[in-house]
Amino acid sequence: MKVFKFGGASVKDAEGIKNVYSVLQQVGHEDVLLVISAMGKTTNALEVVIKNYFDKSAELLASIQEVRKYHNQILLELFEDENHAVFAAVGKIFSDLEVFLKGTKSPNYNYVYDQVVSLGEVVSTTIVSHYFNHVGLKNTWVDVRELIKTDNTYRDAIVDWDATQKNISKGIKKKNLNITQGFLGSDENNFTTTLGREGSDYTAAIFAYCLNAESVTIWKDVPGVLNADPRYFDNAVLLNQISYREAIELAFYGATVIHPKTLQPLQRKEIPLYVKSFVNPLLPGTSVSKGADLEPQTSCFIVKKNQLLISLSSLDFSFIMEENISEIFLLLHKYRMKVSLIQNSAISFSVCVDDKFGNFAELKAVLSKKFKVTYNDDVSLYTIRHFSDKSEATVTTGKEVLVKQTSRETLQIVTKEIA
Repeated sequence: MKVFKFGGASVKDAEGIKNVYSVLQQVGHEDVLLVISAMGKTTNALEVVIKNYFDKSAELLASIQEVRKYHNQILLELFEDENHAVFAAVGKIFSDLEVFLKGTKSPNYNYVYDQVVSLGEVVSTTIVSHYFNHVGLKNTWVDVRELIKTDNTYRDAIVDWDATQKNISKGIKKKNLNITQGFLGSDENNFTTTLGREGSDYTAAIFAYCLNAESVTIWKDVPGVLNADPRYFDNAVLLNQISYREAIELAFYGATVIHPKTLQPLQRKEIPLYVKSFVNPLLPGTSVSKGADLEPQTSCFIVKKNQLLISLSSLDFSFIMEENISEIFLLLHKYRMKVSLIQNSAISFSVCVDDKFGNFAELKAVLSKKFKVTYNDDVSLYTIRHFSDKSEATVTTGKEVLVKQTSRETLQIVTKEIA
């Protein structure tokens, strides 16, 4: 079996869905599992719904209607008959959303988040599955929440591999075209969980691991893995082949083409990963597989925007020792800060973090009891693999360098725009 993952950009409108059908016609669809994300910017739109719910905003119903209208327009462009069963199926999903928001009393933001935002994937796969059947491509719609089991760490759930393996082995029919949702799972009480933003790649890897798949292909709007994000760097070039190790390094430092969790399960079973273009599906793209000889021969650039640089120093000028660092990391974990860079000296300790859950104010209040806390917000963290003096100049010109750290293969620089 092959596993294909199509992200939100590939199914953002009716033409995109038709193009996914075209891709399958060109590359084959027998014995394939499709993992599909929410359409376009649906996840962001549902986050607005969640915000309006907790703010008790009068705009709540209007924000739900906006998401519903977006999907309904896609339906009208795909199906001539408004009496087609897909209209009722999608309508029920949105009706159930309204019922949930009226009935739930939970103050747990992360729990509510997962129950609501997950509907983006449920709607997208419902539409794609119905459309494929409509044009003669028979398929089986699979509810991933019945297969991937996790703990109840909402918004960043941890997979229960044993239970998931058993469910997937029983629940996926081989030789069929199966369509399921990325990003989602469920806990022991069958409440929906999510695997972290951009977790659909990880979903594809979970299925591939459990099915002993032949390969995983991630279909993107770029020709493959590039040495830099073309939104931020000119003259980005395609990496034709890279090793699992290099791909894991790039993903760890923040390369957005491949989700950081995706590669470990594939590497364990040496399942090759391909990153290809859904615009030109017959092009070779990038292959990720075993082999130390697959290192890029060019510098690779990664940038993380909107980062937070936190610097701590002792109040009495004493050394920051192992016990202090241990305590700091426990707090960073507690407040769910994603650490991207660490630097310490005798009396100071700095970390560059991604405060994706908005917990810094609480963390700062706790840290301030023991340390002097200074910070810079809205900084950029640049990582250069296989760096050179020329590549360093590319990211530092015209910027203030706050932190610079070098290892054998990797250079990391935290910068601030000069006002």
